[in-house]
Order: sequence, then C-alpha cells, then structure tokens
Amino acid sequence: MPIRVAIADDHALFRQGLRSLLTLRPEMTVVAEADQVNALHPMLADVDCDVLLLDLQMDRSSLADIGQLASKTRVIVVTASEHPEDALAAIRAGASGVVFKRFAVETLVDAIRTVADGHVWVMPTLHGAEAVEPALEPLTAREREIVRHVALGLRNAEVATRLAIREDTVKTHLNNVFQKLGVRDRVQLTLYALRRGLIGMHERP
Repeated sequence: MPIRVAIADDHALFRQGLRSLLTLRPEMTVVAEADQVNALHPMLADVDCDVLLLDLQMDRSSLADIGQLASKTRVIVVTASEHPEDALAAIRAGASGVVFKRFAVETLVDAIRTVADGHVWVMPTLHGAEAVEPALEPLTAREREIVRHVALGLRNAEVATRLAIREDTVKTHLNNVFQKLGVRDRVQLTLYALRRGLIGMHERP
C-alpha cells in the first residue's frame, strides 16, 4: 500500500512541483494539500494520511500546531531555515523529521520512508554524516539523566534544581558527556537522545 502524503505549503509553485515529483514514486501518493495553517486540522480530519509535509512559515508560524498535528499523523517539517535551533524546536514540538528545502527530492523521499516506518529523521548535516553513533554504556546513570533533561530543553540551572545538585556539577557532567559522545553542542546532544530513545518525541520537561 503506498505511503499517503499530504503537503502544506503556501508557495503554490513549490507545492505543485513537490506533488508532481512524489506522484512519480509508485510507493507514494499525495492525498491532500493546504496553503494555510488553519486548513490543516479539517484536512487531516477528512483524509487518511501517513505523513504530512509541513512548511513552518505559511500565513503564520505552524510551530505551535505541530503537537496537535502529530497526534493525527507523522509530521516532517520542510523548511528553508537551516538554523539548528529551528530544527530542534520542530522536533521538540513533535515533528518526526526535518528536511531543508535546498536539498534534492531524493533526500525528502528518504525522510518520508523513514518516518512512515516510525523512525525519526533529521538532516545529516545537523549531526555529521560520517559520525559513528557511540554506545550508551560509556555514560553513567547520572550522565544519562542529565542528557535527558538537557535534551528536553532545560538550562543548566534548571537541571541542577531538578536533580538537587550544584550547577557547576551539571556543567562538569555535560563536559564529560560531550567528550565521551563526540558531540559539539546541545543540538547534537538532543538528536543523540532522540535516536537513542532517552526522550520521547512528544515528551515535555
């Protein structure tokens, strides 16, 4: 059975071009389109959809709507913004994937297949295409706990309060985690936590 895809983007040319490209794929079918955020909820109520391709900026920002949309279908954010924090905000809001618009359609097709299978998909440029995924074993129980809180978006001071430890202790643990996992920043650490199942897609701090 083909993967049922809906497209939400306010640029008609982009939307129509994407529909044409996806209909060439025998394993995919475009079942609906929308050019406004307010049209998304009734659209998903009327059609059965496996994956929604969502532009973050249409008539207004759709970031706040991702959580509700993700309760009805898997959401892939397709965005012109390549700022890591924007991608991370979308994932934290409930998106199952983020794809940058400047990439070829093959990248989007890979993302659709991955997300339709129930996995998280993020641009390789966000976490390093050549990076080798480290095992969880090098992390202590306390370090995994701190990774989980940081991945949920808490600042060092908030993590310290939650765990009843000093903020300096949190910083020390994070420095050790960065070295052990070979990640550069909190964005990569959050992606690691998502891929390893340390946090859920819709989990909130």
